[in-house]
Amino acid sequence: MAKLSEEMKRLVERQRLGFVATVCPDGTPSVSPKGTVSILDDEHLIFADIRSPGTVSNLRTNPSVEVNVVDHFSRKGYRFKGTARVFESGPDFDRHLEFFSKRGVFDAPGRIRAIVTIHVVQARPLISPGYDHVPDEATARAYWLKYYVGETSAV
Repeated sequence: MAKLSEEMKRLVERQRLGFVATVCPDGTPSVSPKGTVSILDDEHLIFADIRSPGTVSNLRTNPSVEVNVVDHFSRKGYRFKGTARVFESGPDFDRHLEFFSKRGVFDAPGRIRAIVTIHVVQARPLISPGYDHVPDEATARAYWLKYYVGETSAV
């Protein structure tokens, strides 16, 4: 098990968008963005199934999962590996549904079909190779801010 650091928690809560990698029944990988990725506690991530039938189906078959969360401006983030649990009803589902309702997920009870928790067993940093060409995070952030507003072209 991996205890999530305060920096990891801040990044996940600030970004909320995570890229969830699962394994399809035929053994091929599948990656899907999830806009509800959040911190549940010191050892768990959580996300809601709003439009994720493939991801949830894959996790029912094989609960191994990796989630990547990256700050697009600093080009730094974390990769979280773990084991998923899918909740579709019952007291845990209801408790987690309330978690997303309190976070402002529009019509959570009507839109959320399942909730996935991930017990994180490994957490490692992700750092873009862009740092091979820039000296620090401030420079990387400034560059990508200019890029996204159209003031420069990509590297």
